[in-house]
Amino acid sequence: MTIKFRPYHRPTDFDRVGDFLIRHYQPGNRDGNWIQPMWEYMHSHPFLELSALDRIGVWEDAGEIVGVCTYESTLGEVFFNLHPAYPQLKHEMLEHAERQLWGTSKTGRRYMQAFVNDFDAEFEAMVEAHGFVRDPEDDRPMYQYIIPDPFPSISLKDGFRLKSLQDDNDLHKIDRVLWRGFNHPGDPPPDEIDDRRKMQSVPNFRLDLNIVVEAPDGNFAAYSGTWYESTNRICYVEPVATDPDYRRLGLGKAAVQEGIRRCGALGATVAFVGNDLPIYKSIGFTPVYTQHCWVKYQT
Repeated sequence: MTIKFRPYHRPTDFDRVGDFLIRHYQPGNRDGNWIQPMWEYMHSHPFLELSALDRIGVWEDAGEIVGVCTYESTLGEVFFNLHPAYPQLKHEMLEHAERQLWGTSKTGRRYMQAFVNDFDAEFEAMVEAHGFVRDPEDDRPMYQYIIPDPFPSISLKDGFRLKSLQDDNDLHKIDRVLWRGFNHPGDPPPDEIDDRRKMQSVPNFRLDLNIVVEAPDGNFAAYSGTWYESTNRICYVEPVATDPDYRRLGLGKAAVQEGIRRCGALGATVAFVGNDLPIYKSIGFTPVYTQHCWVKYQT
């Protein structure tokens, strides 16, 4: 065993890390690693700290990736993805995080949130021994939905219409529903359109799997991003937003369902979402595991 560590290099490693996540996926995501669409979505996120990508750690054995220690979009959030035959790397990955992945809060305080699967008591004990303290408020649940066949009918209020971005890829309408849907006041600033282009720039982004609900006035009332990973036949839901003017009408639920239905038609058998909001439970999502948040501050 000749394990070597090196920094992440996006031009050569983006696909290789994705392949690593695909190859070691276990049914039901019981491996506890990210699924490949999460890695891809990360690289499309407008808030991704691009200048820090080389702080992501990659471990290889004989040229094969066996571990990845990464943040999600901003420094300070740490996630551990590991080949099941290499549990001994956990300590080294945690030490790498403490060297490279600290974040700075809005008040200027240096912090780190280490996310550890709730079924990994050994690793939880390790991060606690390193001075981390549990912070249940920021836990990350993973939920799954076994896609039924035939798929149930999708209900929609009169006057509203389900569409995909393949039908209408209006970046301004997309920007508006995401801005308002994530509870920002008013209309979005005009300089965000490039962020929406970035969201569509990664290799497996599909216009036909990103679903919107069009309101009677032509604006988008809800949005559901959906990703399909064909090797393991899985669907991933991210992001989802509903304009506050149109909430409690079932529009977000309908958009999520339509995205999942389309992935099911492509061959997906299960959908995942990293959230436990009521909208997902109402569809039929059930818990798989939770990534416990362990936080540490520099003194």
